[in-house]
Amino acid sequence: MNRGLVFGKFMPLHKGHQALIRFALQHCDELLVVLCHTAQEPIGGGVRLQWLKNWTISYPSVNVIDFPYDDRILPNSSVSDREVARLWSEAFQQQLPAFTHVFTSEPYGDYIAEYLRITHISYDTVRAVVPVSATQIRNNPLACWHYLADEAKPYFTVKVAIVGTESTGKSILTQRLAEYFHTAYVPEMAREIVEETLTVTPRHLQEIAQLHARTILERLPAANRILLADTDLITTQSYSQFLLGQDLDTAEWIGAANRFDLYLFQEPDCPFIQDGTRLDQDRRNRLSDRHRVYYEACGRPVVFINGDWEQRFRDSVNTIYQYFPALRD
Repeated sequence: MNRGLVFGKFMPLHKGHQALIRFALQHCDELLVVLCHTAQEPIGGGVRLQWLKNWTISYPSVNVIDFPYDDRILPNSSVSDREVARLWSEAFQQQLPAFTHVFTSEPYGDYIAEYLRITHISYDTVRAVVPVSATQIRNNPLACWHYLADEAKPYFTVKVAIVGTESTGKSILTQRLAEYFHTAYVPEMAREIVEETLTVTPRHLQEIAQLHARTILERLPAANRILLADTDLITTQSYSQFLLGQDLDTAEWIGAANRFDLYLFQEPDCPFIQDGTRLDQDRRNRLSDRHRVYYEACGRPVVFINGDWEQRFRDSVNTIYQYFPALRD
């Protein structure tokens, strides 16, 4: 039986890696796909391991193996060097199931095959099939979006939240921005849980936070480089203090789902529309002041948006381009 080896950092997993793995599968009965990683790398090994497992689930002859290592013992080097190849060959021989072939796009594949007395089959050494490197993608993921594996895209998706007090046009603006950027969006969840603001309870706020976080995670895979969200967890926490005088503690995963790259804070200098579910205008404005305190302390970029509806839309689009210029391409 021919057992092959493909190894790498997959940081991130991209279409070049996928093409190499598919090529290797044509030449062996079983394939070891080995994720090599250290604790110091910018994308955690667990994240990359899950990308590989999710993508290879439809390839039953692939065995994904986690291979953490100490770079003081196994050197990090993209340069083909015989001594480095010898060290890695010995580590693979000691820690992996036996294999008969190794597949790479680098000259060091020859050295590994020589040391282990196996066969090296090269693939696309000039990177003509997928002309990109993982470094290029990490440096500008939005510009290299079409090279990313689908499994890795949610990690690099820009998340922008449209926030502010009641009756500031957040819901319509979020939808308009999603249409403009041809992407997915997360609607406000409060009205799914409670009909009127003044009837809210701590249980309601927990349910809102959980439903909103789940929806963020569900919509991320459908996003086209950017995900827009109508409000976020900070707003829900601000409501908790404003209406109930108490903090809102949530599970860690909810906070993680609500890590946004940019907040567009809608000022209340717009017509107040009372639809029967909202606070009165005075409380609405005081709630805006409360929200402002929370967002100014959040440690993330916050841009304050005002003016009429069209001005808000234009300023929001321009601000997004200012922070993420690659979205223009």
